[in-house]
Order: sequence, then C-alpha cells, then structure tokens
Amino acid sequence: MPTLYHHTMSTASRFIRLVLAEYGFQTDLVEEQTWEKRKEFLAFNPAGTLPVYVDDNMRALCGPFIISEFIDETHGVLKRDRRLFAEDPFQRAEIRRLTEWFLQKMEQDVTKPLVRERVHKLIIPNGLGGGAPDSKVLRTARSNIRHHMKYLTWLSGSRQWLAGDRISYADLSAAAAVSVLDYLGEIDWNEYPVAKEWYQRIKSRPSFRPLLTERVRGITPVSHYADLDF
Repeated sequence: MPTLYHHTMSTASRFIRLVLAEYGFQTDLVEEQTWEKRKEFLAFNPAGTLPVYVDDNMRALCGPFIISEFIDETHGVLKRDRRLFAEDPFQRAEIRRLTEWFLQKMEQDVTKPLVRERVHKLIIPNGLGGGAPDSKVLRTARSNIRHHMKYLTWLSGSRQWLAGDRISYADLSAAAAVSVLDYLGEIDWNEYPVAKEWYQRIKSRPSFRPLLTERVRGITPVSHYADLDF
C-alpha cells in the first residue's frame, strides 16, 4: 500500500489527504516530525518538507502541488463529474491560483506561524527552535486572519464553490487551511457566516471525517471542531 508522510497540523498534508480520500485512495499514514531530519525521510525528500507520497514501487512524489497534479493526471481525468480539476484551461488556471493562495499565501501569512508558535514550539527541543511562543508573531498572524477570511467569504458568497460550479482542489486546499485554524480556535465564525456555511458543506463530506477525529498531543481542539452543525 502507498505511504503518505504527513503531519496532522500541516495544511499541505491535510490537503493531499482530502484529495486522496475524495478519490477513494487508501494509504498508510506516517506522521513525520520534520525537525528531526530523519535520514530515511530525507532520502525520499532532501528538502525535508511535507507531504511526501511513496507509491508501491517506492517512487516518491514530494509536495502538495506535485502530488495533486500527478493524481489528477493518472486518476482525476477518469472521474468525469467527480474530477477535482477542470476540463477548461482557464478554469484550471483559476483552481491552481486559489490552491496556491491557500497553500502558500495563507500558509505564510497565517497558518504556518500560528502552528509553529502554538504547536511545534511545545514539542521541539529548545536547541532546535522550541520554547515559548512569540507574542508578536501571534499578533501579526491573527491580524492577517481577517484578510484571508474576508477573501474566503467573497469567494464562497459569489460562487457555488470557490473556483466555480464544482468542488475542486481550491475548496480542499482552503478547507485544509481553515481546519487547522479551526482546531486551534483561531476563527470567530460569527464574523464570517457565509464562509461558515461553505465550511460546513466541506466538513460534512466523508473525506473530512478522519481529520475531525485526530488530536494533537497536549492541545485540545475548540469545542465545535468535530461538530458538523456548529
């Protein structure tokens, strides 16, 4: 069975897990602590980043964009109306743009710094970057949440799904990022009712269930995290 090296609080990892689940893939999950720089993991991906998908022939695909494009080219094109990519080139460009927005722009502005300060620093040894959270970094990231949630509200309010009429990689990448922030209780959903309705639709899909049952050691999720009708 293929193996996916991931981390529970990695947006990119969650995105690929959602993609695989939507297409009915089964994989062995190995949670990787990238700061440990394990030789076995670096042999698959010298960059030391997540996620990494290793197929039954021990061939490695590294990174969310590479993995998702490969899955679409090998399996997505056969799914017809269940394909998570578009047939039209311009529509594919829009899906790619939004997927990049949530996996890179939002990751750098919000998700990555919050996860680093609130999750990773609690378990990383001091000599490797662990320690007390940086309050300045937290304030900046939390301020940036509003910008991204307003954009998500506009997208979900003006389209049936974020990139058009069908669910796509754009929705799954956004949901992956939002779910990490929601676990940490960083989103005030009362301020974003339209985005909340979109997230409830995504959250109710079978592909999302495994994410809602997972817990991070030492960090309890917000009370409504696993609630489909929150």
